[in-house]
Amino acid sequence: MTPAAGTEVRDVPSGVPAAVATPEPGDPRLARLSLNQATVKYWSVAQAIEGCLRAGLPAIGLWREPVAEAGLAEAARAVRDSGLRVSSYCRGGFLTGPDRAGALDDNRRAIDEAAELGAPCLVMVVGGLPAGDRDLAGARERVAEGIAELAPYAGERGVRLALEPLHPIFCADRAVLSTLDQALGIAERFPVSEVGVVVDAYHVWWDPRVEEQIARAGERIASFQACDWVLPLPEDQLLGRGMVGDGHADVGRLRRVTDAAGYTGDIEVEIFNADIWNADGHEVIATLARRHVQYVVSTTPS
Repeated sequence: MTPAAGTEVRDVPSGVPAAVATPEPGDPRLARLSLNQATVKYWSVAQAIEGCLRAGLPAIGLWREPVAEAGLAEAARAVRDSGLRVSSYCRGGFLTGPDRAGALDDNRRAIDEAAELGAPCLVMVVGGLPAGDRDLAGARERVAEGIAELAPYAGERGVRLALEPLHPIFCADRAVLSTLDQALGIAERFPVSEVGVVVDAYHVWWDPRVEEQIARAGERIASFQACDWVLPLPEDQLLGRGMVGDGHADVGRLRRVTDAAGYTGDIEVEIFNADIWNADGHEVIATLARRHVQYVVSTTPS
């Protein structure tokens, strides 16, 4: 919603006064900004599309669950009619469990959905360690074997598998790939058109080799995701993401390094945060747009 005249504009969820004006639709600084649907968790596909159009965002990252609720054909039609780009589709992966055949079948369905939606990449959260399993090397090799099965299928459909390394706190339950180095070690076994990597600021900001690995990734960078690492961590650490500028990650520098590596794609804001989810979605988008021009696309080091 648009604030009433004379009302002080405040960012969400921090409540601090906005440091910059909200960019208007058509502002060239928004040209690469994408709303990942997870940031407005309780919005439908239609609501998220409307929110992007209203704020002048040119792209959207979609998730499987709300797409399923809308119906794949209807979601694909809505995106096409809106004129928005689909920056990514979340998510595939979870390749480390005992049901290998089931996981591969589900990932093939996800690839088909991504192709129908016009998504250039399927984000792969590869899976953690099964109960009682301590063999990290074996789990990582199972990921590589699964990608070997899926990569040609994805490539034939014009979808790139985007391996996402997650912060090490999620190694046991969500992703046995914790660094870009590990993700690239698998991705580089396959054609660049079939397998790439995700640079998610929340997950990689801490890595002392992150800039070196971003340069190494080069054209394999399939997605750049922007958000911040905020403290204190909540009980559910997955929800410890925040608006860029509210935490400890130098997202602007990561963006500059990623651009220098040759990435020209969308910059996708993906935030898991209960306070943001419970805020007004339009205020969330307005805040992330302000933070984007203030911290992410600014050429002044933060």
